Amino acid sequence: MQWTDRIRQVKIILVVAAIIIAVASLLVSHFLVRDLSIEERHRMEVWAEALHSLNEVEEGPALSLVLSVMEGNNTIPVIVVNSEGGVDDFRNIEDTVNVEDYARRMQLAGDTIRVGSQIVCYDESLMLKRLQAWPYIQLGIVLIFVVVAIFALLSSKRAEQNKVWVGLSKETAHQLGTPVSSLMAWTEVLKENYPNDDLLPEMEKDVKRLQLIAERFSKIGSLPEPVPTGLIEVMSHVVEYMDRRTSQKVQMVTVFPPQDIIVKINASLFEWVIENLCKNAVDAMEGAGTITLFMQDEGECVAIEVSDTGKGIRKKDVGNVFKPGFTTKKRGWGLGLSLAKRIVEEYHHGKIFVKSTDIGRGTTFRIELKK
Repeated sequence: MQWTDRIRQVKIILVVAAIIIAVASLLVSHFLVRDLSIEERHRMEVWAEALHSLNEVEEGPALSLVLSVMEGNNTIPVIVVNSEGGVDDFRNIEDTVNVEDYARRMQLAGDTIRVGSQIVCYDESLMLKRLQAWPYIQLGIVLIFVVVAIFALLSSKRAEQNKVWVGLSKETAHQLGTPVSSLMAWTEVLKENYPNDDLLPEMEKDVKRLQLIAERFSKIGSLPEPVPTGLIEVMSHVVEYMDRRTSQKVQMVTVFPPQDIIVKINASLFEWVIENLCKNAVDAMEGAGTITLFMQDEGECVAIEVSDTGKGIRKKDVGNVFKPGFTTKKRGWGLGLSLAKRIVEEYHHGKIFVKSTDIGRGTTFRIELKK
């Protein structure tokens, strides 16, 4: 919880910092652009006055001053238009630009100064245009930085959670190892003393089951080697196990293709996924209803669906069901579906998701495995 709160606080700080930088950049840019625009307007007024005085002054210092003012404009595009709309002169405009069209756009924008019978049209300098665009470039950089920082924090959080779950799984397997070994030894002793007892075979099955569970937990965090396995056999094992250990009010229905489908999987881990979905279905139905296991060959992949007639999942919770620690049960750690997702997606490179859910009618989980 503390780590989650810390992540949330850092995200809030980053967002607030980004907003402050954005507002400050826009304000500073606005004032700079406004001041520079006023200065360029003033320079063009001086340039227009120099143009008006060009034909009135005689040779000498005054003419040199006028020419110096006119030659001093090397950045602001300017076009001089006569009373008939023709272009008399222009400066700081590329040869590829249509001067007449450019002059009309300047006049429509209102960037003009009338000097006698002529009109001086001007545009913003390249420096002013760059200054106007700079805040948006800066905002883009800040936004990318914030997104990358948040993504890095979330990845770090996810990696830390994975380490916790892996460590917990391996420690559980280690703690189960000793009592399971002891139970296996006691089972052998009981078989020698009571060879005809009908309960011993079931006890032995349960001990082997515990051994399998310990083996599954020990494999979390490693990459078990998948081997070609028949899915119908795996699913049938799960149905057989669930049938013996659930209420008679729970009906298991299988819809399998006529021919078995061979897929590369780790059988013990994949059985765990299906069992987990079935146990969640039993809990959702509160011990009475129908669980349907559907399997179909879809060409490039195999689709497996586990449906129940339980209470369903609320729409707002659908996106959280695979997150570690999330559970709607009164008792439970919220690890089952998280580990199921890890087994399907990381170990078997498949997909698992909630295909459909309806409150009061049930839920369908779908698994897709590549063939």
